[in-house]
Amino acid sequence: MFTSEKGVVEEWLSEFKTLPETSLSNYATNLKDKSSLVSSLYKVIQESQSELLEPVCHQLFEFYRSGEEELLQFTLQFLPELIWCYLAVSASRNVHCSGCIEALLLGIYNLEIVDKQGHSKVLSFTIPSLSKPSVYHEPSSIGSMALTESALSQHGLSKVIYSGPHPQREMLTAQNRFEVLTFLLLCYNAALTYMPSVSLQSLCQICSRICVCGYPRQQVRKYKGISSRIQVSSGFMVQMLTGIYFALYNGEWDVAQKALDDIIYRAQLELYPEPLLVANAIKASLPHGAMKSNKEGTRCIQVEVTPTSSRISRNAVTSMSIRGHRWKRHEQPDNNNDTTEVGILVIPEISVTNVSGERTGNGEKGRALGEIDAQHMQGVQETATDPRTESKGLPEIRRQKSVRKMMEDGITSPGRVQF
Repeated sequence: MFTSEKGVVEEWLSEFKTLPETSLSNYATNLKDKSSLVSSLYKVIQESQSELLEPVCHQLFEFYRSGEEELLQFTLQFLPELIWCYLAVSASRNVHCSGCIEALLLGIYNLEIVDKQGHSKVLSFTIPSLSKPSVYHEPSSIGSMALTESALSQHGLSKVIYSGPHPQREMLTAQNRFEVLTFLLLCYNAALTYMPSVSLQSLCQICSRICVCGYPRQQVRKYKGISSRIQVSSGFMVQMLTGIYFALYNGEWDVAQKALDDIIYRAQLELYPEPLLVANAIKASLPHGAMKSNKEGTRCIQVEVTPTSSRISRNAVTSMSIRGHRWKRHEQPDNNNDTTEVGILVIPEISVTNVSGERTGNGEKGRALGEIDAQHMQGVQETATDPRTESKGLPEIRRQKSVRKMMEDGITSPGRVQF
C-alpha cells in the first residue's frame, strides 16, 4: 500500500470523528463520489496484516448503524470483499487475522435481523402465480395451464415462503458460518441497484475465486493466493447467482459470465440441484453474442408485453356485420348485368315467353316486365321471408338468342343456344 493511499484512509478516519451531527447527511452524499478513498479502502481490506484494517472495520460498522441510508450503502459495497477475506483466512486456518472482519460481519448481521423496535424480522415472499400477467409472461400464451393456476389462485392457495426469525450470533463457527453469510448476501442483493460498478466487479471476482480455489480450474483462471478448497452451501451459491444475474445486464458482462461458468462448474462437482437449476436457467436465457463489451453501460432485458388496448379483428363476424351483409346483397343495383367486362360478349334479349309457350305482344311484354319488377322489389323489402320462395310463383323467363341475327352479323355465340 502506497503512502498516499494510506494518507487518504487516515484522513477519512479522522474526518468522521470530528464530524457534527448536523452535517452528517451532506457528508454521506459526498462520500460516494470519492473514488480514490474507495480504492484505498479495498486495498486495506485485502491486506489482512494492515494496521488500518481494524479502525476501518470499526468505522464501517459506525456507518452502518448511523441510520443514514447512504452511509449504510457505502458499507454494503465492501461486503463481497469482506466475505472473501474472511473465507480465505478461515480456509488457511489463520483465524486470529480475521477477528475485526468477523466482528464487522456479525455486527451487520445482528442489526439486520431486527427492526427499529428491536423485534425479530420475518421476511416473506409470495411465489408469483402464472395465471396473473407479468413483464415476463402472458397467461394466454401458456394454454390450459393458465386455467389450472387461475382456479388455484381463486381458492387462495398461493404459496408464501417465510424466512426468519433469525437467532442472534455472538461468533461465527463452522456450523452457523454460511447461515450468516447467506443472509448477508441477501441484504447485499436487496441493495444491488445502489451498488457501484467496482462493487459488482468485486462480487463476480470473489464468486469465481470461491468456486474454483483448490480445483484444477484454478490453474486455468490463474488465481494466485490460497490453494485450499473453500466449503460453500447451496443457499449461498444461489445468493451469489442473484448478484451475478444483475451484473450481467448492468455493465459487467465479461466478469459476470466467467463467474456464472465457475458456479456451474462447482455446483456440478458438489451435486447441488438448486444452484444448477438457477445457473442453467440464467445461462439459457442469455442473448447469444448480444453483449460484446462491458463498457456499454446499463442494459435491460427485452420482453414482449401485450398492449393494454384491446384489438378487434376487422374480419370479425358480428350480428351487425351479418345484418349489413344481408341488406347489401338485396340492395344491389339491377344494372350490374348491363356492365361489360373484358372478354365477355353481351347478347341482347330477343323475346320473352311464358311457361306455357304462348307468345306475348309488345305491349303485353312491357306490362309483364313491370309486374315482375314490382313483385321482385316487394320480395326484397320483406326481410322476414326468403326471396327465393316468393319467386317460385313467377312465370319463368327464358331468354332466346336469334340465330338468324347472329348469322347476319357474322358473330358466333360461345355459349349454348336455347330454343
